[in-house]
Formats: sequence, structure tokens, C-alpha cells
Amino acid sequence: MTSMLDPDVKPSPAREIVHKGKGCLAVLVAAAVLVFGGYLVYDRVGGLLDGWGEVADYPGPGKGSITVTVPDGATVSQIGDVLVENKVVQSEEAWNEAVASEERSTSIQPGRYVMQTEMRAIDALTLLINPGESRVRSQFTVQEGLRLSAQVDALVKGTKIKKSAYEKALDKPKSLGLPAYAKSRPEGFLFPDTYELTAQSSATSVLRQMTSRFNDVAEEIDLESQAKKLDRSPYELVIVASIIEKEVRAEGDRAKVARVLYNRLDKGEPLGLDSTVIYAENLKTNTTTPKDRASTSKYNTYKYAGLPPGPISAPGQAALEAAANPADGDWMYFVTVNFDTGETKFSKTQAEHDKYVKEFQAWCKAKAGRCDS
Repeated sequence: MTSMLDPDVKPSPAREIVHKGKGCLAVLVAAAVLVFGGYLVYDRVGGLLDGWGEVADYPGPGKGSITVTVPDGATVSQIGDVLVENKVVQSEEAWNEAVASEERSTSIQPGRYVMQTEMRAIDALTLLINPGESRVRSQFTVQEGLRLSAQVDALVKGTKIKKSAYEKALDKPKSLGLPAYAKSRPEGFLFPDTYELTAQSSATSVLRQMTSRFNDVAEEIDLESQAKKLDRSPYELVIVASIIEKEVRAEGDRAKVARVLYNRLDKGEPLGLDSTVIYAENLKTNTTTPKDRASTSKYNTYKYAGLPPGPISAPGQAALEAAANPADGDWMYFVTVNFDTGETKFSKTQAEHDKYVKEFQAWCKAKAGRCDS
């Protein structure tokens, strides 16, 4: 048998072919690696070169609404700074490019504009040049605790839009953006706040602004989930919040009043609230008489157990938060003993409550006219 170490023995042709084939394969693999690696380098470098000098600009079209103020006397560059600061435009460079492409960029007028965050710079510039309904004409404020009819009166005064236009818009509740659990009833869902009035505002758009703000606040405080935890409906929480808004004003008392209401509801006790009777009879007083409390309205919580059929006012965020997060306690009664300070006292027994009621009556006697006007 021939030794494989014998130098005189030559490899067979087949073996030479195999060796040559392996050599060629190695060369091909090496070449492929070089080509592929070169491609990767080219691709990455090319990408870097493509991105080199690229201006940072939002893709648009934009996100949430924001009101931006263009100061009087501001230069185009200063306006760009304002937009970048408010995250309307992503960079000064993007703004400058947009300005350079639009000869009317120096025609932007000072004032307030309803815009969106994360707009393309050219879109933001176009809006400021041709603002249309985005230009804010003025502001109006609707305070907490108003019933729907009083809100309409406040809107007429604040927006100069006719009352008939608001009444017509309210007759089409499905167009207002109310949450599903509102049951197409606007009472209590026109959120009290300060709003922007644009040149093209209408009764419907104003009301939609208010319901949209309610929806935002409800989401912020997780109203629906909290209602589920309390074994109530979201609509019931809005009713409770509307009562809280009318009954107390001290921050620390709202959650305690919510607890009193839930405790009484759980035990089937009538709520016995003057505020609901005042709503039912549209009274202009702070207290009620035996005659008032004999009302047959379903809103009369002296006569009927449970919550009234709907909200009795438009609650603000603090009242909604209290309704969604009641305090811990076993109080069954509360009474405001001083209308000037808003001091409210809570009790667990009827006897204790009666004592506080007498304290309130004494205050009323000393403050003639304060309790019936």
C-alpha cells in the first residue's frame, strides 16, 4: 500500500480537480464577501450623504389643536421661534425654507391663531398667511355650575351669536360630538371653560368646542373606568358632579359630598337636596320652602329616591374628579352653614345633622336676605 507521505507519488487527476475546485470556490466566496461588504458600506455612506444637510420638518398634517399668539411687531424669524417653541414647526431651518419659498410671508398679522402641533412648516406658514376660520376673533368664558339655558345666555353674550342659532344647534344633539352615554342630552356636557372664537365660528362649532373639551377632561380623569369601579354609569357620575358643583365650592369638600351621595344612594335614602328642587322649579333662591319641596318633578330629591333624571348644571373638572373619586367615610348628611365662607359640615347621624341645620338657620337669621336670594 502506497504511503501518502511518499513524495514520488503524484495526486490523481480527480484529486487535482477537487483541489482546484476548492480554490476557485474560496476565491468566489471572498469576492462575494468583498462585493456585499462594499455594497453595505456604499448603502450606509450613501444614506448618510442623502441625509446630510436634510432639514428637520414634521411630516404633517398635524395633531392636537393649539392656540398660538403672534406678537405685535414680531419679525418672520421671531414668529418661527414661537412656532418651534410651541411644537407647531419642528425646526427654524424648516421655517426659513418655507419663508424663502413664499413672497407673502411678511404679510402675517399679529393676533391669535388656532393651529395644530407637528405641522409641516409650509402648511403652518400658509395658514398664517390665509388664516380664515383659524384667526381668533376673541375669547369667551362660560363659568361652572350653570344650567343649560343659562349657558346659552352666557354664550349669546360672549360670542354675539344669536340665541336662536344656539337653540337650533341644540335641537340636533347628534351633531355636537356628545359622548354616547350622554343619551343625546347636552345638559351637563357643555364644559365650562375659556374658549377661542374665530372669525368663522358658528353656534354648532362653539358647542362642539365645549363638548370636545368635556370629552378630553373625561378621558383625562378616566371617567368611564372610574364609573365602572363605583358600579355606576358614566352618566350617573356626571349627574353627581353636577350636584357637587351646585352644593359646595371648597376643594376639600367635593369628594366628601360625593361620598355622602353614594352612601345615601346605596342605602336607598332620598338625597334631599335643595339644589335639585331649585333646578326643577327654576328658582332664583339659595334655599327652598315646604311648598317648593312638594314639587312633583322627578328632580325633587326630597320626594323621590335615587338620582335626578339628568345633570342639574355643567360641572367643572374638580367636580367631575370628585364624583369619580369619592372620599372614604360613612357620612350620611352635609349642610353648608355659611354661604359667605362656604363652610360645610358633615355628619353620620340625623341628630348631629339637625344641630348643624340649626347653626345654618341662625346664620341665615343674622344675614337677612342671604338665604333666599
